Amino acid sequence: MATAIRSLTIADSANAIALWQDADLVVPWNDPAADYARSIAADSSDILGAFDDAGTLIATAMVGYDGHRGWIYYLATEPSMRRSGVGLKIVRAAEDWLRERGAPKVQLMVRNSNDKSVGFYTALGYEVSDVQVLGKRFD
Repeated sequence: MATAIRSLTIADSANAIALWQDADLVVPWNDPAADYARSIAADSSDILGAFDDAGTLIATAMVGYDGHRGWIYYLATEPSMRRSGVGLKIVRAAEDWLRERGAPKVQLMVRNSNDKSVGFYTALGYEVSDVQVLGKRFD
């Protein structure tokens, strides 16, 4: 299966958000449409999409670089395409995007309950960091 990867546009938003919902990434406290719009509007971030031969969106990765570290968010793979290698391809594309911008390191967050994703990332060489993620909502 050939996989084309490109930056997503506003026209791709509905398909990307549907994929995020199918991948169980959407939570009530985050507005995926707002996250999508902010990411594609900023110079320091992008959303990459992988497409199958028929032009169907099958994977995404939101990627950003804050000048200190690179980040990957909303990594999603069409459920029927899991274990096909498309997840690896989209992660590598996100890492390349960050390297091109000079990021010295990439980080991502995985919910503690998501053992399958932790296993996926550790198989790609990612390590659990000895940090705590703290947050504050501005709502």
